[in-house]
Amino acid sequence: MYRNLTIKQKQIVWAWAFLALPVLFYSVIRFYPTGNAMLISFQDWNLLGTRTWTGLDNYTTLLSDPVFWQVFRNTFIYLLLGTPVSLVVAFAIAYHLDKVRFMHGFLRMLYFLPFMTSAVAMAWVWRWFYQPVPVGLFNNALASLGIPQVNFLNSTTNALPAILAPAVWAGLGFQVIIFMAGLRAIPRSYYEAARIDGVSTWTVLWEITLPLLRPTIVFLVVFSSIGFLRIFDHVFNMTTNNPGGPLNSTKPLVLMIYQTAFSSFDMGYAAAQTVVLFIVLLLVSLLQLWIMRDR
Repeated sequence: MYRNLTIKQKQIVWAWAFLALPVLFYSVIRFYPTGNAMLISFQDWNLLGTRTWTGLDNYTTLLSDPVFWQVFRNTFIYLLLGTPVSLVVAFAIAYHLDKVRFMHGFLRMLYFLPFMTSAVAMAWVWRWFYQPVPVGLFNNALASLGIPQVNFLNSTTNALPAILAPAVWAGLGFQVIIFMAGLRAIPRSYYEAARIDGVSTWTVLWEITLPLLRPTIVFLVVFSSIGFLRIFDHVFNMTTNNPGGPLNSTKPLVLMIYQTAFSSFDMGYAAAQTVVLFIVLLLVSLLQLWIMRDR
């Protein structure tokens, strides 16, 4: 049968043969768990017993749960603060580091090192930084200057920014490297022409550099937003004594899903929360791509 096919038909057969493995991978690893989670969100299941169909009960409970709305708010605070701060800082570092020639590779490695470090180890180091005197590094420094101690992780106002800081710092190296790759891809002839015409540095930045970095910025905005919406490691490890911080002030949606599934063993309710997170991730990504599209 294969011998009777035309050359074009044989090419199609081989194309599907090579695509079969990734299609199978995504079907088993990606699509099936996603579909199964959506199915479980309409059921009552404690992980061990039989599943019972409950319809929209899990979603009704979710909408009337004040803890969920607090967690939902926290998740968007991580997104709305973490994404712009990390991108601005990363661009500033990349922009100036691109002009450095002395020990350029070493400096770039130093910025990238936190991204390669285990998030768990990093979270525990920063947790040590935040401890009271005489253990904590930051409070010891404040005490040496005669400034009162700051209750970083046990305050409803300070805990979330205290956790957000190492989360931003951890992803900074990756963003710096991507920004530098984008900067290196801009043709030097544009800058040379601007210098000949006497264009100011700020004008070059706003009219040449940033517009030509649009694809890089779009990628990093979407990538960083997904990361902050799914933040978990830093929160879980820096607040192990009280997961989610005081009065759930630092708890993100992923941590709530984890606790609902593996502490309360309410898999249906956890699956409903997962579906909500999936929809939020999808809508935020599509909205950002639409806003930052080329006009």
